[in-house]
Amino acid sequence: MNAYQQQLNRKTDYLNDLFQGLAMPPVEVFVSPEQHYRMRAEFRVWHEGDEIFYAMFEPGQKAGGASLIRCDQFPAAALSVNELMPELIAAVSESEVLKKRWYAVEFLATLSGEMLVTMIYHKRLDEEWEAAARLLQQRLGVWIIGRSRGQKLVLAQDFVTETLNAAGKTFRYRQIEGSFTQPNAQVCEKMLAWACAAAEGLGGDLLELYCGNGNFTLPLATRFQKVLATEVSKTSVAAAMWNIEANQSDNVKIARLSAEEFTEAYTQNRPFRRLQEQGIELSDYRFSTIFVDPPRAGVDDETLKLVAQFEHVIYISCNPQTLRANLDTLCQTHTVERFALFDQFPFTHHIESGVLLKRKK
Repeated sequence: MNAYQQQLNRKTDYLNDLFQGLAMPPVEVFVSPEQHYRMRAEFRVWHEGDEIFYAMFEPGQKAGGASLIRCDQFPAAALSVNELMPELIAAVSESEVLKKRWYAVEFLATLSGEMLVTMIYHKRLDEEWEAAARLLQQRLGVWIIGRSRGQKLVLAQDFVTETLNAAGKTFRYRQIEGSFTQPNAQVCEKMLAWACAAAEGLGGDLLELYCGNGNFTLPLATRFQKVLATEVSKTSVAAAMWNIEANQSDNVKIARLSAEEFTEAYTQNRPFRRLQEQGIELSDYRFSTIFVDPPRAGVDDETLKLVAQFEHVIYISCNPQTLRANLDTLCQTHTVERFALFDQFPFTHHIESGVLLKRKK
């Protein structure tokens, strides 16, 4: 048994132990590639004399000294990132204006072939830097952003357009620099397919909380008559609106509300002008299903009361412990029909999981 399978078995055993006491179906396990699975990577840029190289540091250790790990290649990152890493270092090494006080770099790759590179500096970025960076951008065939304290210089665009396949269809997503996206795109496709399969035949309309840029929204919209999705981040809402239009998902509307605010609106405890301005009437929907993909803290108590009102619940979790706490409540009214482990973060302790719940008769 190889090292990858061993770590995956440990995660599976951990989930089975954690959810003891609940009536859980057998866990469906979705594997990751063992290498080149991360579409995002961040490195410090280390200067030693005239030489520069990528570096990482041992967790919890101060930068430098024995904690310094030189990273000429990073097998966890996408192959396109690894191919670009030496090209970028070599090109910058030829330009003093690009090299001077270059502090860190962030790569955002896509399966579609686009690449965004954010170069972070400990100096003011001036016209000379911008001119050199434009030449570098053209030479490498990537998009470049320059950052320094209080500065963000976008040379062409601050996003990439990703293409993901799920349930027999292709979806395009605008992914904006600095905003959240699933780092493991190939496992993300498996998550989207699983969610679509879980939603098959449920009918009616879908309510989604914490929709982000619409990662799950667009594929799930093919399974429901109408979708109302909520998200509080303006950046994510803007990306989601572009994604909806680009994918011609004309049965989806986005409400810029937090999960807590939507709960107040849904229970008629508080009116929200934003819903009226967006032409959203909650009475127009016949929700059969709610989809939630909350932050690590899980679903808050008031929102959990809202979730429990739905016939079907599809819950994607990045924290099994808060999922367990939420299921202790939801399993009083619902049964778990499907249970999945998505190895989004191989060789780490992080676990992404999913459940489909159905209201008890």
